[in-house]
Amino acid sequence: MYAEVRGEKDRLLLLCAVGGYFGLHRFFAGRWITGLIWLFTAGVFFIGWFIDLILIAIGKFKDKNGFDVTN
Repeated sequence: MYAEVRGEKDRLLLLCAVGGYFGLHRFFAGRWITGLIWLFTAGVFFIGWFIDLILIAIGKFKDKNGFDVTN
């Protein structure tokens, strides 16, 4: 599912907006460790979630392979 996340910016943005504080967008991007951290800390107390939301919106969020997630 997360092998090729490039081109999935809209889906990732929706996942982050709806369930980002649970780390859904990080699990989708293949970043399991930080996804678990987001899950247990409510998106690192909502600060990390907000930063991720901005990074995804401007196209600077990276997947597990280090590629930017863009449309």
